[in-house]
Amino acid sequence: MFQPFLNPIGFGASDYLELLIVAPALLLILFRGRVAKLAGWLAARPALGLLGLGVLPVALRVALLAHHPVPTPDLYDEFTHLLVADTLRHLRLANPVHPFHAFFETFFVLQEPSYSAIYPIGQGATLAVGWMLFGTPWAGVLVCVGALCALCYWMLRAWVSPEWALLGGLISVTLFGPLSYWTNTYWGGAASAAAGCAVFGALPRLAERGRARDALWLGLGLGAQLLIRPFESIFLLAAVAGYSLVRPVRIKLLLAAAIVALPAVGAMALQNRAVTGKWLTLPLVESQRQYGVPTTFVFQANPSPERTLTPQQQMAYRQQASFHGDAAETVQSYVSRLEHRARSFRFFLPAACYLALPFFLMRLRERRFAWAAGATVLFWCGSNFYPFFFPHYVAATAGLAVLMGVAGLERLSRVSSSAAAVVGWLAIAPFCLWYGVHLFEDPEAPLPVLRFEVGDVLNHGNPERRIEIGRRMAEQSGRQLVFVRYSDRHRFQDEWVYNAADIDSARIVWARDLGAVENERLRSYYKDRKAWLLEPDSAPPRLSEYAVEPVSVPVAPVKTPDDPARKPVLRFEEVR
Repeated sequence: MFQPFLNPIGFGASDYLELLIVAPALLLILFRGRVAKLAGWLAARPALGLLGLGVLPVALRVALLAHHPVPTPDLYDEFTHLLVADTLRHLRLANPVHPFHAFFETFFVLQEPSYSAIYPIGQGATLAVGWMLFGTPWAGVLVCVGALCALCYWMLRAWVSPEWALLGGLISVTLFGPLSYWTNTYWGGAASAAAGCAVFGALPRLAERGRARDALWLGLGLGAQLLIRPFESIFLLAAVAGYSLVRPVRIKLLLAAAIVALPAVGAMALQNRAVTGKWLTLPLVESQRQYGVPTTFVFQANPSPERTLTPQQQMAYRQQASFHGDAAETVQSYVSRLEHRARSFRFFLPAACYLALPFFLMRLRERRFAWAAGATVLFWCGSNFYPFFFPHYVAATAGLAVLMGVAGLERLSRVSSSAAAVVGWLAIAPFCLWYGVHLFEDPEAPLPVLRFEVGDVLNHGNPERRIEIGRRMAEQSGRQLVFVRYSDRHRFQDEWVYNAADIDSARIVWARDLGAVENERLRSYYKDRKAWLLEPDSAPPRLSEYAVEPVSVPVAPVKTPDDPARKPVLRFEEVR
């Protein structure tokens, strides 16, 4: 039906889009009274609203599993968090050093003094819980998304009327729910956003009522953010301090929240000790000390005397260095980085809610809303110290962004309730359209309209290569060893060497190709494994049985000191 002019009534995609948005908006205006009555009934039952908004995004995503199965990890951030989860699943914070760790070096993973991921344990802990309870780490992602939508509704009830808070909860489902990359990847977002909602929902309640349970939520939010994104937790603490100046909160309650957050500080110190051997040294800091910035692997930066770098490894090093150089040139000023972040604000607010932002500006005369805007600006400007940016870096402000839109709609409703209702519907309508398209799409013949989707998360094709290689490896019986050999044209971010927390017990071990001599040493170590060679830079990636390569040691001719043909041989580290 979406094929332009090939359907019985000659409609194209834009015609359907117009009808699917305008027709429900017309019904909403005609039956506004009944809709308002239903919203009021739900708003009067906050427990039911919390439960419904917590279950709704999970149920909607599970309904898509037929066409869009459990996401396949693809980026090194995802694999790093999965390593944290696997390590925690083994009830430890770090893994022992492997005797052949040079084969397993990969992004954001330490090999010494322990084999560990360099990320905090917060996101990995959520994945580990889902892994242990439901058999898949993705279950932890879904739980976090459900918690985010429920907590966003709970937070908004402290800022706006219950009916508008309910609309904000629905908006959070459309933004961060089944079609968001927060739900369809493993590198976080929902957990940090839920922590932010806990903090920003507890603060106004503490100022108004001063209950101990609200101090508990404040402490839990601060502790969770510290374990998920330690750097951004600095801005969260600053925002809490600023709120206490705008609306005084009793010192006793703030101290109680600090005590609740203390276990998170202890958990961070324990991870530091287990991974780096020092209580106050973060794994990230240890990684920068060992590998430098940009990251270079040990076999790249410090080749042993008996082994120089291969041309392939030298090319990888140059690619990596040039990548960071290009990034520095692209994002060369603070202002340009801030402009990039401003464009990303669309991730946190539907396009229709931008119409309500002028009415939110009218509410800045209220000190609490001025604080909400200031806290958001603080987060976004603070994240500007890092040259790269993804929305999950500032996920803690997700609730505040939704608050801006909903508070603006509430103010607009005083001018025209019909206009506010239509804008509220337009904020949800695109999600309804795209979710319906995905629910009934044919994977073998995707609809042409899909290329107009803003997020385009469910249709990305990058992991298909991993899915195919994973399928072929799953068909093999017994334990496997895969050597990964990159070409000179390899894009270094496209990394394939990722392993489980317990490498020797894993069914498949992924190793770097370090040459015939070194590879034979690893094959001797894994005598019971069948060896494979993966060449991911081929199109498609080529997987074949590993063939032993002949090793020849050339004998250099003896030359006299005055021989003009005698030239010094420089190793790679001397050239650098």
